[in-house]
Amino acid sequence: MIEQSLRGIRIIDLSMGWAGPLACRQLADMGADVIKVESCERFDWWRSWEATPEWIEDDGAEKSSAFNMVNRNKRAITLDLEDPSGREILLRLVESAHAVVENFSGAVLPKLNLSYDVFKSVNDKIILMSMPAFGSTGPWANFRAYGSTVEQASGLPHLNGLEQDPPTMQHVAFGDAVGGLNGAAALLVALRYQARSGEGQFVDVSQVEGLFPLGAHGIMAYAATQSLPSRTGNRRDGASPHGVYQCAGADDWLVIQIFNDAQWQALRTVAAPNLDEFDDRFADPEELDRYIASWTAHQNAQELMYRLQSLRIPAAATNKASTLLNDPHLQAQNHWQWMDRAVVGNQPNPSPPFRANGRTVQIRSPAPTLGQHNHEVLVGELGISQQQYEQLIERGTIGDRPRMQRK
Repeated sequence: MIEQSLRGIRIIDLSMGWAGPLACRQLADMGADVIKVESCERFDWWRSWEATPEWIEDDGAEKSSAFNMVNRNKRAITLDLEDPSGREILLRLVESAHAVVENFSGAVLPKLNLSYDVFKSVNDKIILMSMPAFGSTGPWANFRAYGSTVEQASGLPHLNGLEQDPPTMQHVAFGDAVGGLNGAAALLVALRYQARSGEGQFVDVSQVEGLFPLGAHGIMAYAATQSLPSRTGNRRDGASPHGVYQCAGADDWLVIQIFNDAQWQALRTVAAPNLDEFDDRFADPEELDRYIASWTAHQNAQELMYRLQSLRIPAAATNKASTLLNDPHLQAQNHWQWMDRAVVGNQPNPSPPFRANGRTVQIRSPAPTLGQHNHEVLVGELGISQQQYEQLIERGTIGDRPRMQRK
C-alpha cells in the first residue's frame, strides 16, 4: 500500500508555514514518521503570526485550518532550540533520523549553531533539506520572504491581469505550494540515493526558481523577441472566445475555451441564434464576450458544462469553497476524509491526490496539537527519565501551550 511505502523513514520537520510542512506532509502521507518540532514561543506561524493572552486562552493555536491541512499524519513535539538542552535533544533525534527539513531564512540555523555539518557530526548519513526563498547561496541568500514575495520575484505578476492594470498577483502564495511539491520530490530523490549509497547530502531548494516554469511563456517570449508579452486577462492568443462567463446563479460562472474552428462551429450551433452574426471569432472579442455572457446568463453552469463537453467544447463550471465539499466527482472518489481533532471537532481532510490500484490513500491521523507527542517521543523513544522530562517542562524547554515571547 502506498501509505506504507516510506514506513521506517524518519524526518525531523523544523519547517513552518506552507512550503516545508507541505513537503513533509507528502512524505508523511506515504508512511514516513514525520516529527514536527516547534517551540512554545516560536510556534509554526500558520497557527498564528503572534500570540495574545486571549488567543492562548481560547486555544487559538489549534484552530487554524491552514495549519491543520498541511500537518496531518505527523507527530509533534516542542523544543526551545535556544536552550542548550533543547538543542541537545534535537541532535539526539537527528541521530535516528533520515532527514531534516527547514525553511527558515538563511541566518536562522547559524544563530542556533545548527547546520548540515553539525547534523552530519551526529549522523553521517543525514539529509538536510533547506527551502529558503532564494536558495542558500548568492546575494539574496539571507533575504526573508513569503510565498507572495516569491511570486513577485519570479516575475509572474507581470504576466497576469489586464494590460491597463499594474502587475497583478494571484494572492495564493504560489511560491509556497509549488516549493512544497518541489521539496517533496527532491527529498524523495535524496532518500533514494541515501538508501542506495548510504550517504546523506545537503539539498538546497530555491522556491523562486521553482516558480519559473509557471512563467516560461513570458521568459521564452522575451528571450526570442526582446519584448515583454502583454497582459491579456482571461484572453489567450490563438483562442477565441476564451473567458469566464456568469451563469444563472448569483455567483455561478463557466469557463469556455475555443481553440479551433470545429469547437467554434459546435458552440455556434448550441448557442444559436446568439452567435449567428459572428463569422470571424477573432474580429471583436469584447463584443463576442458580451453575446456569450447574455446567453450563459440564463443557463445552469453545471448543466451547460456537461452539454458543452459532450460536444467536445472545453468548458468547466467554476467551483467555490461552498460547493467543493458536495462536488459529485470528489464524493465519488471518496476525496474528503472526515476526522475528529481536538478543539475543532470533526473536520474534512483532503485525500492525497494519488491513488494506488484505484484506492484512496487513507489518512492515519489529523494534525497534532502543540507538543502532543512530547512524552511519547522524549520519554518513550529517547529514554529521557520522567524526572528530566518534568524539569524540561519547568524550564520551559518543552510544553503543550503557546507562551508570549519573552522580551
